[in-house]
Amino acid sequence: MEVIVASTVGVLTAGGVYLLLRLRTFPVILGLALLSYAVNVFLFASGRLAIDMSPILSKYGDGVYTDPLPQALVLTAIVISFGMTAVLVMIGLGAYLEANSDRIDIDSDEMDADAKKDAQA
Repeated sequence: MEVIVASTVGVLTAGGVYLLLRLRTFPVILGLALLSYAVNVFLFASGRLAIDMSPILSKYGDGVYTDPLPQALVLTAIVISFGMTAVLVMIGLGAYLEANSDRIDIDSDEMDADAKKDAQA
């Protein structure tokens, strides 16, 4: 089970970093989302991987429970990453509407050439 979770975190991190290095806005936003998913899985796994255990002590005191702190951290991280993704989408949409391109490293000469291409099409 630990190997599957560790490889999932690795694959999500690798995919997120790969998408972050793209030159378009949308893949960068997807890369940030993948990285946030990787961090969420990592935080969740840091509280021990346990199956069929309650997150709090039972009143009979059998002593098997999972740590509720990573679960609370992941829930908070999910809410924050959703808000951050919405803000990034709005920033990317505004940049696209202003420049008529979703390229990140666009120069003014390239912007003029892209605008001419769009006008011809």
